[in-house]
Amino acid sequence: MLKAKILFVCLGNICRSPLAEAIFKHKIQQHGLGDYFQGDSCGTANYHVGDTPDPRTIANAKKNGVSIDHLGRQLCTKDLEDYDYVLAMDQANYKNILKLTNAADFAGKVALMRRYDPLEKDGEVPDPYHGQEKNFQDVFEILDRSMENFIQHLEQEYAVKRK
Repeated sequence: MLKAKILFVCLGNICRSPLAEAIFKHKIQQHGLGDYFQGDSCGTANYHVGDTPDPRTIANAKKNGVSIDHLGRQLCTKDLEDYDYVLAMDQANYKNILKLTNAADFAGKVALMRRYDPLEKDGEVPDPYHGQEKNFQDVFEILDRSMENFIQHLEQEYAVKRK
């Protein structure tokens, strides 16, 4: 019954991408789409492999009613084979994904997350790591609205309906 696997990618896999994964999982469960879509996240760098997300990311998600259950991991070439969508948080990580040895075969799967943002389709999800709570909330809001559009895209592409 699984239709698509989605991978969210940032640099260290402790702020943006685990939050994107958590919002995605939360929304697909809310919409009754959990049997159709699966989400995960990773980083292009190996800084935080095996670490839990940044405590500020966890707190922000919780404040917004979303739980995070993730340990950091690094992007690998097999991910491009295994996932149907690979959504990068910014241009730098998008370019790093496309540097993988097998990227030419799977480049059509790779896009920027904000491609699905109704307010700014060409934007990047800013890294809140060096910021304050407001920066984490801004990232949440960007991901939340982008995710809603992305899920609608998936529903149309895979002809599935919310339960």
